[in-house]
Amino acid sequence: MRRLLMGVGKADLAIDFGTANTRVVTSGGGVLFDEPSLCCFAGDISGGELIAAGTTVRSMVNRTSGALRIVRPLHRGVLSDIAAARDYLAYAVRSSVGQRRLRSFRAVIGVPADATGAERGALLTAAKDAGLGSVELVAEPLAAAIGAGLSIDRPQGCMIIECGAGVTEAAVISLGGMCEAASIRGGGNALDAAISDYLHIRHKFLVGANTAEQVKCDLVRILENGTSASVEVSLKGRSLVTGLPGAMTISANELAPVVEKQIAEIADMVVALLARVTPELSRDIYGSGIILTGGSAAIGLVGKAVADATGLNVSVADNHPHCVALGLQRGLAH
Repeated sequence: MRRLLMGVGKADLAIDFGTANTRVVTSGGGVLFDEPSLCCFAGDISGGELIAAGTTVRSMVNRTSGALRIVRPLHRGVLSDIAAARDYLAYAVRSSVGQRRLRSFRAVIGVPADATGAERGALLTAAKDAGLGSVELVAEPLAAAIGAGLSIDRPQGCMIIECGAGVTEAAVISLGGMCEAASIRGGGNALDAAISDYLHIRHKFLVGANTAEQVKCDLVRILENGTSASVEVSLKGRSLVTGLPGAMTISANELAPVVEKQIAEIADMVVALLARVTPELSRDIYGSGIILTGGSAAIGLVGKAVADATGLNVSVADNHPHCVALGLQRGLAH
């Protein structure tokens, strides 16, 4: 990342290719593209044709018919479908810069810090197949730290938790590199899935992905307000008992343990990471606290759980959903 920031291997575009959303930024144009990471294909799995992508597809999830397929190019933060990633990246870049020849564009793309060599190779292949020129991969915790305004090149330790939809990453950074890092594959999306699974198993009631996400948002708001004892959450889906469409209400108190279990895993990860940190870095972190970035950083319960588990000050970065994109932007030519 330091090499990019010093201007060696300058890029034209920065791409925050996320499990839930993708953002494309330029050095002077800001965020040019910000849409869900979703594709809709027509035809068979091996040779389907992309017919829609991004925002248009969100309302189509679980509503397709015939040969239409909805695909997320990434799962748990890394590539799960190279063809979908190729087509989606081409769509995102063209939506940002127009129908110009993409080979002339150099890009820097964020990637989870724990991505394997095979996962990184697959992303590079997809980007080049999409028509991009040279591509650099940058660890997302580093990019998020820069986007949050932290001075990562100083001999001073700082700690960041990037709370994404597909992966939650914690990193201790000093002198331009990650001294320690840990991650949990399955961020905000894992909480959606846990809520959906609970309703399925305990109440024999099926809900779609969008409904599970809305229930999560409603539930988190209720729990943060401290009114869960008297509030119920309403939802619609399909009953497995009758096989028919239906509606149900469920106590926020009943669903609270599902949320708490997912958040406790993040706090446990942070505690385990801090146990590996050197005394000098521990002193730095004690003074500066922990910064939260990413879309799920807005869930106040996460910060509270981490603060309770560590005794440290925990704060949410300004413009937290865009910290990775803004950090990658620093690697672009000016």
